[in-house]
Amino acid sequence: MIRKAMILAAGLGQRMRPLTDTLPKPMLGVGGKPLLQYHLEALAQAGVTDVVINLAYLGEKIRLFVGNGNQFGLSVHFSVEPEPLETAGALLNALHLLGDDPFILINGDVWTDYPLTKLCNHSASSHEDAHLILVPNPEFHPNGDFSPNDSGVLENNPSLEKFTFAGISLIHPRLIKYYPHRCVKFPLGEVLKYGINEKRITAEVYRGQWSDVGTPERLAVLDAKLN
Repeated sequence: MIRKAMILAAGLGQRMRPLTDTLPKPMLGVGGKPLLQYHLEALAQAGVTDVVINLAYLGEKIRLFVGNGNQFGLSVHFSVEPEPLETAGALLNALHLLGDDPFILINGDVWTDYPLTKLCNHSASSHEDAHLILVPNPEFHPNGDFSPNDSGVLENNPSLEKFTFAGISLIHPRLIKYYPHRCVKFPLGEVLKYGINEKRITAEVYRGQWSDVGTPERLAVLDAKLN
């Protein structure tokens, strides 16, 4: 059973301006509450007890809202970045808080009804470094990201259908810890591609509700749906 998670919340949210001039993107409201609150409530409901949130741009607003996490039934710690370190850099910076066991990783700027309990109960094999949640390609990302084979292992195979990474995954710390090209600031995408070449990344396709809140227009659509 997975008990720990990390929420990526340090981005600048440039495509969301002017909304993010005064708020970090995960604090933008949809359906009457911040995006971040949906993640915290879903993680607690799934049985997660400890959450790490990385902070950079307007991070104090997140810290003030979340506090120590008690109001959500969680214990929350913050990984402060002097500047956004990109997705894998953020994980490397937070490894001392995450420990040695697999953890759930969620982008702070997505919304979904994916049941995180399923990910908490995922039985990873000894050679599996990450398990990704994929979704059918949305209109704004028609070419997708990754291709799972019939066994759920990701492959670089042009004959396989590509799906879009949902920004939700189960990560083993060794994926980052032993990546040979790690540095202070680097993206998770390049680490995943390395792991795919090693056949150490698996995935499942989720066909339920999911939204990447990447523009003010998509935020407005999601808000209307949830209200």
